[in-house]
Amino acid sequence: MLAELKIHNIVLIDELHLELGPGLNVLTGETGAGKSILLDSLGLATGARADKGLIRHGQTRGTVSALFEVATDHLVVGLLKEHDISLEEGRRASVILRRVQSNDGRSRAYINDEPVSIGLLRLVGDLLLEVHGQHDERGLLSASNHQKMLDVFGGLTRDASEVEGLFTRVEKCRSDLDEAIAEVADARAQVDYFQHVLAELEELAPQGDEEEDLAARRSLMMHAEKISEEIEAALRPFAGSQGIDGRLSSALRKMEGVSQKAGGKLDPAIDALGRALNEVDEARSALAEAQREISFDPNELERVEERLFGLRAGARKHNVRVDALPGLIIQFRQKLDDAASGEEKLDELEKALEQARADYKGAATTLSAARAKAAGELDKAVAKELPPLKLEKASFRTAIETSETFRPHGFDRVHFEISTNPGTPFGPLVAIASGGELARIVLALKVSLASKGSAGSLIFDEVDQGIGGAVADAVGERLARLATGAQVLVVTHSPQVAARASHHWRIEKGIRKGKARKGSSNSGDEDATQISSLGELERLEEIARMLSGAEITDEARAAADRLIASGAGK
Repeated sequence: MLAELKIHNIVLIDELHLELGPGLNVLTGETGAGKSILLDSLGLATGARADKGLIRHGQTRGTVSALFEVATDHLVVGLLKEHDISLEEGRRASVILRRVQSNDGRSRAYINDEPVSIGLLRLVGDLLLEVHGQHDERGLLSASNHQKMLDVFGGLTRDASEVEGLFTRVEKCRSDLDEAIAEVADARAQVDYFQHVLAELEELAPQGDEEEDLAARRSLMMHAEKISEEIEAALRPFAGSQGIDGRLSSALRKMEGVSQKAGGKLDPAIDALGRALNEVDEARSALAEAQREISFDPNELERVEERLFGLRAGARKHNVRVDALPGLIIQFRQKLDDAASGEEKLDELEKALEQARADYKGAATTLSAARAKAAGELDKAVAKELPPLKLEKASFRTAIETSETFRPHGFDRVHFEISTNPGTPFGPLVAIASGGELARIVLALKVSLASKGSAGSLIFDEVDQGIGGAVADAVGERLARLATGAQVLVVTHSPQVAARASHHWRIEKGIRKGKARKGSSNSGDEDATQISSLGELERLEEIARMLSGAEITDEARAAADRLIASGAGK
């Protein structure tokens, strides 16, 4: 529900704060008082195209803000949360749309004081408000909404969602098949290459840690001759009776020969000489073993280098590390397996696509039949509403174009069409009907649809254009009926409509004297649009004025009283 509207420096409106209520809200006033400005301002707040001409003369910018109160499960709440816009939530959530228009043409949009794009502002506005008038192309007049409205009217929303899910499945199966066809075709084209590469790799037979071992062996063999020379030099001190071990053995024997005479004083030395002799013997043995193992063999070095260089060349060829070559063998074997099993995989995916298409076609066909039935019921409901609205010559129909083309929401394209006179062709609502007719046709359609799928607030402009008497009363009765399920705001010249209002405001243009503008030394008289909420007596006077004109008579007051009583009774 639109709870508040604030306007600052828009055309003739200096400062305006309007608090709206549920039910039927009526705005009345003389022609030119500023009712259209009010609607233009509301359109600006909900994402309509900006126009610097809306700014009040002499001002640098104008501002419009609209406060909506919605249920916490309203679609707009989820949308705003997706965009990380904070909400004050209690039993209901508050959504404030604000638009700032500068006189240089720039426009800024805010939702709950968060800067947003104009596109998001418009999207949110469409979910909160429907405006129906001569120049409106949103809501019911947009053909893109007609299919959804028909589905809601016929209770087919769940069926349409199921069809959408099946359509997504068809597209997924089609995408999987196309991808598999491309992969198999690519594999087939490269089978010879895969086989050639795999044969090379299998002949090379790489092992995961082989490069490190070969590199170490190559380095050792390249230095084997030098190492052997050094080992030979290291072994020379061990040779002969005068070698290290011979001298240590001689020293040990001498110490052992006099140890008893030394009274144990030589025991530590004897033990140390024994250990040294053992260590020397182990060192000589280790050097001899190393000398035997490190032997320079040019043929062995050639074989190691050939293997090492072959592995590295294979890795460079495939742009991988040497230790990745074993995994590459597995990959190419898999590619060959995929190429061999491609036909089987394609057959499975084709069957899956065929089944998905069959499931979609069955559900979409059933949905088309249900839509055709719902369309007939909607056409009958609208037909009953047209004659009381002085549209007895008009015919309404729900046109459904059905084809075998797969679409997200089924085979159908739905359009609401109107023929305003017998024998004239049907066409889109917005293209065929005049301003007053269009508003009344939309009203008939809205009443037929009840409040299903509607925004929480509906605005009707010029709904009573060119009508009066019983027809105006019929319009008022339908607006009041519609207002039982949604907030309705109507700008009207009809006393029959105004008499049924839950809330009534009068818009008038007056003179405000001596008002100095900021930044200017001038002050003087200026026109300003003002709006006031009407109490019971004021409302009686306003409806009497609408009945009689400039001079309000007692007869007009009595007629106004009867209208109000009649409207309240119904």
